[in-house]
Amino acid sequence: MAETDKTKPRRLKNKNKPPEPKTVAEAKKREEEPGYWQMTDDEMLLRSPEPEDELKTSDSWRVFRIMGEFVDGFDNLATITRGVSIFGSARTREDDEMYIAARETARLLAEVGFEIITGGGPGIMEAANRGAFEAGKVSVGCNIQLPFEQAANPYQNKSLTFKYFFVRKTMFIKYSNAYIIFPGGFGTMDELFEALTLIQTRKIRNFPVVLFGSQYWRGLLQWITSAMLNEHNISPEDLNLIHLTDSPEDALDFIVKVCGVDTKRLGEKLP
Repeated sequence: MAETDKTKPRRLKNKNKPPEPKTVAEAKKREEEPGYWQMTDDEMLLRSPEPEDELKTSDSWRVFRIMGEFVDGFDNLATITRGVSIFGSARTREDDEMYIAARETARLLAEVGFEIITGGGPGIMEAANRGAFEAGKVSVGCNIQLPFEQAANPYQNKSLTFKYFFVRKTMFIKYSNAYIIFPGGFGTMDELFEALTLIQTRKIRNFPVVLFGSQYWRGLLQWITSAMLNEHNISPEDLNLIHLTDSPEDALDFIVKVCGVDTKRLGEKLP
């Protein structure tokens, strides 16, 4: 699909962003500046009450907002039955090999009938949404409100915005048949290890967890094997929960095999 002005990715604007602090002293000074902390809904919910804290009286009422966000998510994603969530860094550039691979992986999955779900932002998320969008298939973005500027990528035909991270993460787990984890930072690691924890503890069934990019993940896997396994903090079979690949085709084949789906029939059922 040819790229038009309407479908070109919208880049985050950081014109007024102050320079990054170079020392610990500068970082501490920055924290003292007015407006540094912009309280989010997550922070208001999770902060510990203090004496004479008026916010603590509203905690019980905040449950209704959380409940409404769950209801809205469940209603809007109820038709997603073959979702695959793709995670990765929001900082990955369009010309990066991982961006190109994520776009191709999403396209292949979408063309056989899987629905692509991402966090709705830039980088790897944009690449995955773009692959599904350009294939003319279902491209879902589960966006999150942040205290700094975050623009949703334009390659979504179903877009939701959440205030609470834990509600959003529930949607990823509930509506996914598999996770594909591209190189990323803390948020990417959070999604990876939450899925592995839920599978290991049998809170959810064992669905495919694919790590894409062997060079990036090699150090982590070596540490898991040499430290976690060596100290008996995990079992040898836990290592089988992860599939490592550098190929979009292999990621597709692995997910199809583990999910036990007929791609011909799957393609007929879904748009």
